[in-house]
Amino acid sequence: MTEDERRELLITLDDELLKGGVILSEWCSFIVREADTAFVKGAHLASILTAVSGIETYLRSEYSVTGKERLIDLINHASIKTELKTNLHLLRKYRNKWVHIDDPWNDASLLECPEQTEQELEQMAFFAARALRSTIYENQWV
Repeated sequence: MTEDERRELLITLDDELLKGGVILSEWCSFIVREADTAFVKGAHLASILTAVSGIETYLRSEYSVTGKERLIDLINHASIKTELKTNLHLLRKYRNKWVHIDDPWNDASLLECPEQTEQELEQMAFFAARALRSTIYENQWV
């Protein structure tokens, strides 16, 4: 997929999911732009990690009580749809798999089938882009 095609995917997501307006903190807006840039450039893992950061930043801005909650707690206590919570937990667990690698030398599948890993990352990057937008657009005003 080309950069232009990935950019069009993000525009399509915005057209589909954004029906009104939202107000985001500047930190959240900055992180969303970085996630989008990584996605468009094809940096799939960077896109996923940054999208989760944007999700956490948004949830913290809207639902945090202490400012010290873990992402799992922010998701569980947020007033968002159950389907979105499920998707956010799936994305959180996928991100954790990459951030907390238990056995870095167990890399045979990565070495033998890098294209499979790239394909999986590309699919999850799009899933992350959708989850990010579903999260930041969850409280729209019209």
